[in-house]
Amino acid sequence: MNRAHLDKLFTVLLAGVLAGLALAAAALPAALVLGLGVKNLMPYTTLPEALKAPQPAQRSNLYANDGQTLITSFYVEDRVDVPVGEVAPVMRDAIVAAEDVRFYEHHGVDVRGVARAFTANRREGTRQGASTLTMQYVRNALAGDPRLTEEQRAAATEITVGRKIREMRYALTLERQVAKNEILGRYLNIAYFGAGAYGIAAASKRYFSTTPDRLTLAQAALLAGLVRSPASDDPINGDADAALARRAYVLDRMVETGRVSAAAAAAAKATQLALQPKSTPNDCAAVPAAHNDWGFFCDWFTQWWNAQPAFGKTVDERQRTLRRGGWSIVSSLDPDVQGKTSEQVRAIYPDTIQRAAPTAVVQPGTGRVLAMAVNRTYGVAANPAGQQNYPNTVNQLVAGGPGITGYQAGSTFKLFALLAALESGLPLDTEFDAPRVYVTQYPIDGGPASCGGRWCPANANTYWMDGDRDMWDAFGRSVNTYFAWLTERVGADRVVEMAERLGIVFRAPEDARMARDGAKSWGPFTLGVSATTPLDLANAYATVAAEGTWCRPTPVTSITDASGRKVAAGDTDCRQVLDTEVARAAADAGRCPVGDQSMYRKCDGGTAEELAPGLRRPLSGKTGSSERNATETVVAFTPQLSVATIAANPDDPRDAVGGGVQKRQIAAVGRILAWALRDQPVEDFVPPGQPVAFQRTSPRTGN
Repeated sequence: MNRAHLDKLFTVLLAGVLAGLALAAAALPAALVLGLGVKNLMPYTTLPEALKAPQPAQRSNLYANDGQTLITSFYVEDRVDVPVGEVAPVMRDAIVAAEDVRFYEHHGVDVRGVARAFTANRREGTRQGASTLTMQYVRNALAGDPRLTEEQRAAATEITVGRKIREMRYALTLERQVAKNEILGRYLNIAYFGAGAYGIAAASKRYFSTTPDRLTLAQAALLAGLVRSPASDDPINGDADAALARRAYVLDRMVETGRVSAAAAAAAKATQLALQPKSTPNDCAAVPAAHNDWGFFCDWFTQWWNAQPAFGKTVDERQRTLRRGGWSIVSSLDPDVQGKTSEQVRAIYPDTIQRAAPTAVVQPGTGRVLAMAVNRTYGVAANPAGQQNYPNTVNQLVAGGPGITGYQAGSTFKLFALLAALESGLPLDTEFDAPRVYVTQYPIDGGPASCGGRWCPANANTYWMDGDRDMWDAFGRSVNTYFAWLTERVGADRVVEMAERLGIVFRAPEDARMARDGAKSWGPFTLGVSATTPLDLANAYATVAAEGTWCRPTPVTSITDASGRKVAAGDTDCRQVLDTEVARAAADAGRCPVGDQSMYRKCDGGTAEELAPGLRRPLSGKTGSSERNATETVVAFTPQLSVATIAANPDDPRDAVGGGVQKRQIAAVGRILAWALRDQPVEDFVPPGQPVAFQRTSPRTGN
């Protein structure tokens, strides 16, 4: 029978189908069918985009930087497409036997099925359908296309005569333009198999922990049987006996169609259910339990994604894109470095301590974040009264975010005064006779650092810090009065601007106001009174490590869409923000605090002198203590890696952590760097030129 005859017969028998699947309980009058006209029941001349180039919702997967280790997935429907050639033949045969035995004979609408439904509906008062696989695919594709509005998707499944007519016409059109096996593959990728599994790949994993190409006859028959009643027949959450009965039905149909032998079907029927359920994680709270610490990185990734205009105009649109788009996202997270960082954070403070040690590891020159760790459980379980972030939290303690403005980082902010001074033309050997207390020009309202209404910081150790200092030993010994004087010379506003240029974000409202309106008088900024985060701080120091190249911190190395095309959103965002010589000079001065030696042998004391000798490679960095040791900070970097950790109580800033924790922080940072760099070559910093180091033409050597 040719296509023209089929189309005409379809017109005559449409009433039976509509009677079974539309609103009427009895057959529609023949006059209505004839009134519709043959023209209205013919194939369309073209197809909507949802059927031309289907884009069903697919889950997006977030991987570690090896591209293999799954961190988590994001989806509204657990689905991932596979080519039909990667589906076992027994699965293809089983779904045809279960849902549309004449799939390879009809042209989109099964005339014999229509006749059967017509007869049954008239005789028995039932509501049988005659939906072919092609028609079912049309319905599912239109209902699930993320490009359509919610109203358009709902219209694809409404129980109306008009919808059924459109569905049949689209099926006829589709089969004129798309090969049978392609339609079958599309159907297998879009069908719902129960237990949250959409498509054959998700179903194979969900029920049997396998892939579509490895399905056995018994497994394929079971899955094919679920499509008709996925909610009730689901053997995991529903009725296992019903699922087995449907499996037997499918196997019998496969025998009838000659797809399997009676003996093979009997053996498959005798096979036990043998489920091996495996669920796909969804969202950051579903990271593997053994790697709960990945949750904080994952959370920061979602913050990053939600800020990318490439994925939508609004946060809601970007989230829909993430959860429906089938993206393969290779993140910057290094599981090995993350594991060591998490271990060392808990060596600073265990999980049973209310104080926290959020820590970040950043790669200079790319901005890629290799690790984010804090001694907390990522989750929403209840906490003791008064504790928002202990022991459980989903708040972003490492990178900052809603409700988390950061922590004071003390003298680590002296880097910004150092850079501003170098940029203004002051060399590293700029000398100042640093007194115990230095009265500045900056106004301040009371407090121990006020001298007649003027900010007057004091050195923490008079014997060790006071006296004639240059930038090398003032940075190494963390001489407060030297940097207060230096800030006056270059201007506090230039120090604030330098911090912003290197990526310090003012999340606290008062800090943002001072940076915007009061930077010229914000002298104390140099000593780290502004809140920051370990991620911001590690990345600022990474800019110096990269010889002045600042890169926006990023959680990704590549993003690939569902078609396998890489998108530009995974590229690094880097730019030169410092003169190379200025950055090299700052790195040279930064060798003094951590026990390394500058290129000109000018270091003669540091606040973390044990750090570099233990690492046995060139190192730069700084420590910081806020007022009354409320927080303690350590940041250190090599040309390849930058690490920052801040000890604080996120729930109670009045709870001073004390100076004793800094030794544990120094040890932890050293171990993180040693572990992360153990297989990497030793790289040295490039020496700064003499013009940026010395006021005179010849350097002063000696100690």
